[in-house]
Amino acid sequence: MSQEVRATRREPSMKQGIAAGTSVGAAIILATLGVMSLLQGIAAVAEDEIFVVGMAYTYEFDVTTWGWVHIVIGVLMIIVGAALFTGTTWARVTAIVIAALSIIANFLWLPYYPWWSILIIALDVVVIWAVSTWDPRAYA
Repeated sequence: MSQEVRATRREPSMKQGIAAGTSVGAAIILATLGVMSLLQGIAAVAEDEIFVVGMAYTYEFDVTTWGWVHIVIGVLMIIVGAALFTGTTWARVTAIVIAALSIIANFLWLPYYPWWSILIIALDVVVIWAVSTWDPRAYA
Protein backbone atom coordinates (compact mmCIF):
# COMPACT_ATOMS: atom_id res chain seq x y z
CA MET A 1 0.00 0.00 0.00
CA SER A 2 1.14 3.51 -0.68
CA GLN A 3 1.52 6.08 2.07
CA GLU A 4 -1.53 8.12 0.92
CA VAL A 5 -3.85 5.12 1.04
CA ARG A 6 -2.52 4.03 4.41
CA ALA A 7 -2.87 7.57 5.81
CA THR A 8 -6.49 7.96 4.74
CA ARG A 9 -7.55 4.52 5.88
CA ARG A 10 -8.60 4.43 9.48
CA GLU A 11 -8.20 1.40 11.64
CA PRO A 12 -11.34 0.04 13.28
CA SER A 13 -11.43 0.54 17.01
CA MET A 14 -11.82 -2.22 19.57
CA LYS A 15 -15.40 -1.06 20.18
CA GLN A 16 -16.15 -1.40 16.45
CA GLY A 17 -14.66 -4.89 16.42
CA ILE A 18 -16.85 -5.96 19.29
CA ALA A 19 -19.89 -4.28 17.72
CA ALA A 20 -19.21 -5.94 14.35
CA GLY A 21 -18.88 -9.36 15.94
CA THR A 22 -21.93 -8.77 18.05
CA SER A 23 -23.85 -7.55 14.99
CA VAL A 24 -23.18 -10.80 13.19
CA GLY A 25 -24.32 -12.49 16.37
CA ALA A 26 -27.29 -10.11 16.44
CA ALA A 27 -28.29 -11.23 12.95
CA ILE A 28 -28.17 -14.84 14.13
CA ILE A 29 -30.02 -13.99 17.34
CA LEU A 30 -32.64 -11.98 15.43
CA ALA A 31 -33.29 -14.84 13.00
CA THR A 32 -33.40 -17.35 15.88
CA LEU A 33 -35.78 -15.15 17.86
CA GLY A 34 -37.90 -14.92 14.73
CA VAL A 35 -38.10 -18.70 14.48
CA MET A 36 -38.95 -18.96 18.19
CA SER A 37 -41.59 -16.22 17.90
CA LEU A 38 -43.05 -17.96 14.87
CA LEU A 39 -43.26 -21.27 16.74
CA GLN A 40 -44.68 -19.54 19.81
CA GLY A 41 -47.32 -17.89 17.63
CA ILE A 42 -48.21 -21.16 15.95
CA ALA A 43 -48.58 -22.82 19.38
CA ALA A 44 -50.86 -20.00 20.54
CA VAL A 45 -53.01 -20.13 17.40
CA ALA A 46 -53.23 -23.91 17.14
CA GLU A 47 -53.84 -24.79 20.77
CA ASP A 48 -54.46 -21.85 23.06
CA GLU A 49 -54.92 -24.12 26.08
CA ILE A 50 -51.12 -24.34 26.28
CA PHE A 51 -50.85 -20.91 27.88
CA VAL A 52 -52.24 -20.26 31.33
CA VAL A 53 -53.58 -16.79 31.97
CA GLY A 54 -53.64 -15.43 35.50
CA MET A 55 -55.26 -12.15 36.42
CA ALA A 56 -57.08 -9.95 33.93
CA TYR A 57 -54.89 -7.19 32.52
CA THR A 58 -55.78 -3.94 30.83
CA TYR A 59 -54.01 -4.88 27.59
CA GLU A 60 -55.34 -8.43 27.52
CA PHE A 61 -56.05 -9.94 24.11
CA ASP A 62 -57.23 -13.37 23.15
CA VAL A 63 -54.33 -15.84 23.01
CA THR A 64 -55.10 -16.50 19.34
CA THR A 65 -54.70 -12.80 18.58
CA TRP A 66 -51.34 -12.79 20.36
CA GLY A 67 -50.41 -15.85 18.35
CA TRP A 68 -50.95 -14.01 15.09
CA VAL A 69 -48.99 -11.01 16.39
CA HIS A 70 -46.06 -13.30 17.21
CA ILE A 71 -46.29 -15.04 13.83
CA VAL A 72 -46.09 -11.73 11.94
CA ILE A 73 -43.24 -10.43 14.09
CA GLY A 74 -41.43 -13.77 13.79
CA VAL A 75 -41.58 -13.80 10.00
CA LEU A 76 -40.35 -10.20 9.86
CA MET A 77 -37.50 -10.99 12.28
CA ILE A 78 -36.37 -13.94 10.13
CA ILE A 79 -36.33 -11.81 6.97
CA VAL A 80 -34.56 -8.88 8.61
CA GLY A 81 -32.11 -11.19 10.40
CA ALA A 82 -31.09 -12.66 7.04
CA ALA A 83 -30.79 -9.18 5.51
CA LEU A 84 -28.73 -7.93 8.45
CA PHE A 85 -25.75 -10.01 7.29
CA THR A 86 -25.31 -7.54 4.42
CA GLY A 87 -24.80 -4.62 6.82
CA THR A 88 -26.93 -2.28 4.71
CA THR A 89 -28.46 0.72 6.37
CA TRP A 90 -32.06 -0.31 5.66
CA ALA A 91 -31.47 -3.72 7.25
CA ARG A 92 -29.89 -2.14 10.34
CA VAL A 93 -32.71 0.38 10.78
CA THR A 94 -35.36 -2.26 10.18
CA ALA A 95 -33.66 -4.61 12.66
CA ILE A 96 -33.81 -1.91 15.34
CA VAL A 97 -37.49 -1.22 14.61
CA ILE A 98 -38.43 -4.93 14.56
CA ALA A 99 -36.50 -5.59 17.80
CA ALA A 100 -38.29 -2.63 19.42
CA LEU A 101 -41.66 -4.00 18.27
CA SER A 102 -40.66 -7.38 19.68
CA ILE A 103 -39.85 -5.74 23.01
CA ILE A 104 -43.29 -4.12 23.11
CA ALA A 105 -45.08 -7.34 22.08
CA ASN A 106 -43.20 -9.41 24.65
CA PHE A 107 -43.82 -6.83 27.37
CA LEU A 108 -47.52 -7.16 26.66
CA TRP A 109 -47.11 -10.97 26.53
CA LEU A 110 -45.73 -11.02 30.11
CA PRO A 111 -48.99 -12.29 31.71
CA TYR A 112 -48.94 -15.38 29.50
CA TYR A 113 -45.27 -16.41 29.60
CA PRO A 114 -43.27 -14.13 31.95
CA TRP A 115 -39.80 -15.69 32.04
CA TRP A 116 -39.70 -16.34 28.32
CA SER A 117 -40.82 -12.76 27.63
CA ILE A 118 -38.09 -11.33 29.88
CA LEU A 119 -35.47 -13.43 28.09
CA ILE A 120 -36.66 -12.30 24.66
CA ILE A 121 -36.71 -8.65 25.78
CA ALA A 122 -33.11 -8.94 27.02
CA LEU A 123 -31.98 -10.49 23.73
CA ASP A 124 -33.80 -7.78 21.77
CA VAL A 125 -31.92 -5.14 23.76
CA VAL A 126 -28.62 -6.86 22.81
CA VAL A 127 -29.67 -6.81 19.15
CA ILE A 128 -30.54 -3.10 19.30
CA TRP A 129 -27.22 -2.25 20.99
CA ALA A 130 -25.14 -4.27 18.56
CA VAL A 131 -26.82 -2.98 15.43
CA SER A 132 -26.85 0.65 16.54
CA THR A 133 -23.17 0.75 17.53
CA TRP A 134 -21.81 -1.10 14.49
CA ASP A 135 -20.31 1.01 11.69
CA PRO A 136 -19.83 -1.31 8.70
CA ARG A 137 -17.98 1.45 6.81
CA ALA A 138 -15.08 1.06 9.24
CA TYR A 139 -14.20 -2.20 7.48
CA ALA A 140 -14.75 -1.04 3.90
